[in-house]
Amino acid sequence: MSAYGVISGAQRTSYLPTTLWDSPQAKPDPRAQSFVTIHHIDRSAVEHDQTGLFNYLHSIFANEVDKGLTYPQEDIRDPAAFGTYFFGGDVLVAIAGKGDPPAIESERHGVREIELSLDAANNGRTWDACVAGFYYVKPNYPGRSSHICNAGFIVPPSQRGSGYGRVLAKSYLHYGPALGYKASVFNLVYNNNAASIRLWETLNFTKAGLIPKAGRLRRKDGEGEEYVDAIVFYKSFEET
Repeated sequence: MSAYGVISGAQRTSYLPTTLWDSPQAKPDPRAQSFVTIHHIDRSAVEHDQTGLFNYLHSIFANEVDKGLTYPQEDIRDPAAFGTYFFGGDVLVAIAGKGDPPAIESERHGVREIELSLDAANNGRTWDACVAGFYYVKPNYPGRSSHICNAGFIVPPSQRGSGYGRVLAKSYLHYGPALGYKASVFNLVYNNNAASIRLWETLNFTKAGLIPKAGRLRRKDGEGEEYVDAIVFYKSFEET
């Protein structure tokens, strides 16, 4: 719960089209994943149709929280708590694919829409083998400021170092406004997360503020905890 109470996103009656993104690898290996598809889902979709996916996403996120380096929560092992927090709005899941990419149905502003279900993208693989990353998008504030969204991103440890974080971030610049939001705010990008800071800077997010000692985080060497500053990032989705 935030300082404003529970902030709920709009109820979805349909999902945004799946999109196709190039492999982040500079020199694609023919044996490696060659493209990425991003799928719009919500809690009802995974709880009713993709139980295994919900459990996998929960496990990855809970392990990240347990590390105490990137998210402010201290424990989110309860599936209900994870569902309320992460699926409090919309969720986008990136699936790594091999071989020939799906046919493009339409393309606008460089974003390619395709017809591909989550099951078809999975293609019988384990979720650990094919999920390149995932993130939520939900209002950062209630009511009269609910047009400003927030997002939280995760790349599974087995997929890190391949550039998928940048694919997720670029897709957010499409899905955020497509979901009806006018701008984005990231409340707590901790100073210890150099890769994340560098990524948002390269995508022209503005440093809107600095919160001293915003996080009581674990030290990367495992020796105790320390207080870490956090950057507040902002970006307008509206064309100027």
